[in-house]
Amino acid sequence: MNGNQTNGIKINGRHCIGFSASREGNDVFAACDPATGAELEPSYAEATAAEIDRALALAQSAHASWKRLPRERRADLLEKIADEIEALGAPLLEAANRETALPLPRLTGERGRTVGQLRLFAAEVRDGSWLDARIDRAIPDRAPLPKPDVRSFQQALGPVVVFGASNFPLAFSVAGGDTASALAAGCPVVAKGHPAHPATSELVGGAIQRAVQALDLPEGTFSLLHGRSNDLGATLVRDPRVQAVGFTGSLRGGKALFDLAASRPDPIPVYAEMGSTNPVFVLPGALAQGNGNVAAGLAGSVTLGVGQFCTNPGLVVALAGETTQELASSLAAKLGEVPVGTMLHPGIRAAYDAGVERLRSTPGVQALTNGTAQGEVNKSSAAAALFQTDATTFRDHPGLSEEVFGPSTLLVTCSSKDEMLDLAKGLEGQLTSTLLANDDDLEAFEGLVDVLTEKAGRVIFNGYPTGVEVCPSMHHGGPFPATTAAATTSVGTRAIRRFTRPICFQGAPQQALPLELRDKTEGLLRMIDSEWSREAI
Repeated sequence: MNGNQTNGIKINGRHCIGFSASREGNDVFAACDPATGAELEPSYAEATAAEIDRALALAQSAHASWKRLPRERRADLLEKIADEIEALGAPLLEAANRETALPLPRLTGERGRTVGQLRLFAAEVRDGSWLDARIDRAIPDRAPLPKPDVRSFQQALGPVVVFGASNFPLAFSVAGGDTASALAAGCPVVAKGHPAHPATSELVGGAIQRAVQALDLPEGTFSLLHGRSNDLGATLVRDPRVQAVGFTGSLRGGKALFDLAASRPDPIPVYAEMGSTNPVFVLPGALAQGNGNVAAGLAGSVTLGVGQFCTNPGLVVALAGETTQELASSLAAKLGEVPVGTMLHPGIRAAYDAGVERLRSTPGVQALTNGTAQGEVNKSSAAAALFQTDATTFRDHPGLSEEVFGPSTLLVTCSSKDEMLDLAKGLEGQLTSTLLANDDDLEAFEGLVDVLTEKAGRVIFNGYPTGVEVCPSMHHGGPFPATTAAATTSVGTRAIRRFTRPICFQGAPQQALPLELRDKTEGLLRMIDSEWSREAI
């Protein structure tokens, strides 16, 4: 089909390169209906070397002027992108639904999150405190040596490549948090749309393109390239014009990009969020107080979005005993009542099946559900699964600690507090760790919280890990292999700092300084001679 219509905007199967649409390649692919596997129209062509070069050349050209624009212009762009996405209306949600099988209410909420975080970053850009501007004025008559005038702030890195995620076609994709924070920092963005939802990506890419044009900003501020091959991603990461990478996806994919970036003559940062098992530690007091509620809460968290969240709780840890076995039975029953759900595409379903089979075939692991449930079965449908083992088996089979992306979880029972602490200490890096505990539990299991803060980016008390609040204090990251950069977050306003670096000016005349470091600038929080102030000098 040449030209699906969406609120007067055509879906043509094109790349967005600067202000132009392009389709030059002959290597064609299409998204598929997750339920049937049938190809969806229109088709898309793999970006050619010439198209990649044009997008990166425009981004490099835009960087010099884009980083010097007043912060207000950047904030205006972020807000304009949010407006353009909202203007696409229901057809955007319908396109995403066709390509991902995510229900319309979920996509409506995700669109709200997407435009909300764009506007949140706009407010952050205007505030400017993230720039960490610092001014130490000269003291010419200081003895024994004069003190020079020294000023510094955070400067945009340069062109950023953003890889769209499969499981969040809006909030972690073309206009998601990586793109929003990179643009906020002053970096041009070249986005690689996810091949599972290219029409959704094209619609959102067009919205960004129109926003850039409407505000008369540099043409290379944003481009969108389509492709399903690893070669496209590798070409982008290797290109010397690219200064940073944002990625959300699998450990295999993120690690491959990280290794490519590290092997460049000029290595660059790759901010890859790669998922985790997000362990939930259920302590005895909390379990005794609310066994049924714990089972219901876990079942809801495990199966939310057919388990296709990077914060899905794939591991539950508790002390062995009668109450824990009651929890296991209740959880198995509740998971068995959950209808099968359609996963994002057949490839993810195949990977889920392989992960479930890996758990099922490990000696010492017992399947507590049969992997079937009521509901319409199709090519990408998956049922919830629950497995149980003990801490010794978990320790002796490292594969049990690997993420299974989908609606499954593994219950591990420990014989003692010490064994639970040892298990926690042996975990790899996680995005989240959760404690279901009362005050007595926290006292009895002293030390567990400290261990979990070493292992995860976010520790949750008496809640469940699925759901990431977009707010300034949120940290969505964690030690490797959850991410490649534990000190950074992909959610919340601190994400902007990933795409900046400090630059220091010594003895610079006023006209050579950025506006944020000049004497007469006011309203911006700056450290002036070791004291924070919003006043001009």
